[in-house]
Amino acid sequence: MNTWTVSKIRACKGQQKIVCLTAADCLTAQLLDEAGIQLILVGDSLAMTVLGYDTTLPVTLEEMLHHTKAVARGVKGALVVADMPFLSYQVSTRDAVRNAGRFMKEAHAGAVKIEGGAFRAPVVKGLVQNGIPVLGHIGLTPQSINTMGGYKVQGRTSTQVRDLVEDARALEKAGVFAIVLECVPAEAARRITRAVHVPTIGIGAGPHCDGQVLVTHDILGMVSNVTPKFVKTYASLGALMRKSFLAYKRDVETGKFPGKEHCY
Repeated sequence: MNTWTVSKIRACKGQQKIVCLTAADCLTAQLLDEAGIQLILVGDSLAMTVLGYDTTLPVTLEEMLHHTKAVARGVKGALVVADMPFLSYQVSTRDAVRNAGRFMKEAHAGAVKIEGGAFRAPVVKGLVQNGIPVLGHIGLTPQSINTMGGYKVQGRTSTQVRDLVEDARALEKAGVFAIVLECVPAEAARRITRAVHVPTIGIGAGPHCDGQVLVTHDILGMVSNVTPKFVKTYASLGALMRKSFLAYKRDVETGKFPGKEHCY
């Protein structure tokens, strides 16, 4: 069993910050694990960062299972959480249990993440009762962008904040071990965090959450499109990679590579 478990993550509430990043392959997962990242999310954002889709909606259950297996093979310490893709849990609790069970049994995930507030509580309860830990996700829920009208900040009004607090409490009662808060104002996130006894993990939700999660491709500067406001870039690997590719191309074209030192 990995060092970081659902119970240890839950116990971080008020004690220490939870650090979470995404991974979609074994090598990245190994590096994150070696850095001591406590929670590694196999996010459905890989639909865009790895598979080339425009949104998270097209990624399939089989694709998510494939990438979760790769991540789990590279991790010894962190808790691996798999994002359940669109329509893998929305149709019925029975479907949700069956599909989530595959992430646990086949892909060796330690938990799954599903999107939605109070209306999703029966599904959460059904999963937890069947031994499947659940990470909740409220605020901006990317699988619902068509009904939300795009990627918009949630919780700007007092009514919306009250609804988010109720959502968080309902998910806690249903059995989630933590809740992701995405794209909500910092003060709203503070109120939600204080309202529940399970940790909150923010992404674009300010400093008052119990932890933070970002997409690894974003913090490494590997994404060429517009970077969200909430992202802090720690490296410029995209530019470095392009420079390296061009240098390799030039060496091959001019005969500089391979040199004598590269030959048997």
